[in-house]
Amino acid sequence: MESPHFAAALSTRHDSQLAAREASRALMESLAGSTPDLLVVFVSGEHRAEFDSLAARLGELCRARVLVGCCTQGLVAEGREIENAPALALWAVSSEELEMTPFRLEAHRRSESEIEYTGLPNLSERDPESDSLLVLGDPYSFPMADFLVGLEHHAPGMRVVGGMTSCDSPADPGVLFLGGSRVDGGAVGVLLSGGISLTSILSQAYRPVGDPWVVTDCKHGAIKHLGGKPATEAMMKTLQGLSTPDRLLLQNGPILGAAWDASKAAFKSSDFLAHPIRGVAPEEDAIVIVGRVRRGQTVQFMVRDAKTAGEDLVQQLAEKAGPAPEQAHAAGVLLFTCNGRGSHMFAEPNHDVRRIQAQLGEKLPIAGFFAMGEIGRVGGQNHLHGFTASVAVYRAAQD
Repeated sequence: MESPHFAAALSTRHDSQLAAREASRALMESLAGSTPDLLVVFVSGEHRAEFDSLAARLGELCRARVLVGCCTQGLVAEGREIENAPALALWAVSSEELEMTPFRLEAHRRSESEIEYTGLPNLSERDPESDSLLVLGDPYSFPMADFLVGLEHHAPGMRVVGGMTSCDSPADPGVLFLGGSRVDGGAVGVLLSGGISLTSILSQAYRPVGDPWVVTDCKHGAIKHLGGKPATEAMMKTLQGLSTPDRLLLQNGPILGAAWDASKAAFKSSDFLAHPIRGVAPEEDAIVIVGRVRRGQTVQFMVRDAKTAGEDLVQQLAEKAGPAPEQAHAAGVLLFTCNGRGSHMFAEPNHDVRRIQAQLGEKLPIAGFFAMGEIGRVGGQNHLHGFTASVAVYRAAQD
């Protein structure tokens, strides 16, 4: 059995046809005679005029068995993070043992509380230890957060990585690619099994401030009491105890983190799932979050900052990514980083990709994009996140 071979390539040409040829030629050279079994495509909105035919062209040039991809306002390849400029990135793996099932997902609302999803392959007999899903979705037409909750009941333990397109608006649905076709709206993906293994890493940009609180009264996304106090009073008490810089951070971007394990004596960033605070309900002295918590759950207010984001990414990579491969092409990484990171968060260019290279090697085949929501597994479940870096490290599957 031959080991899998990973490769990545980039073109920043303005002309779409020239970009496709340049990136495809570089990718095939990197594969050293192999052809890609899986080809992942990320393309900036500047190439929009060619979206109808671009996927088919790339499939022909690379002779890929399965192609999946999306448009984006910024992408990652060759150690660079390119934002708001013409770019086309390709990432591929060649593996004789890799089994793939491509799919297109659509969401159909049956009632206010019920959504039906079609297109997902049968996962009932899949092994979550060896199988995984790569999913790319349109944030305006596909309720990814709800889908992931349902998937956990349908296929417990199944790992999902990916992200939501970021170069469009509600009036112009996200463009996805599957096979040689353009797909408008919904989601696309591929079920991967055999040949390669996945290590999924989720790095957040938040750190807890103030003291932990226990949810003592809540309904859906409205939290009425924390530690027996009105939730708004608990938030004001937290604000008053913070330094001026942290107080400003919490006021400008309030976050509530829900702890996975309340038995811990102290909490760090990775112990929480972050829920943005949407506002307050003055008539109930409640705070309203994006998402839900349960009564009895430990929560803590959190702030977002660049220093925390960088430190957490380095720590998560050191703990989970493993050592650099002896041969660069023996591993590959897909990076789904928030479109609020990059130059919007960091003064240093290429922040996230440089830290991945520092852990796994500068010649590592890596590609990805700036997403409008990142998919990653934390606390034993898959979630749609914001301001995170979701890192998918692929290597040869172990017997």
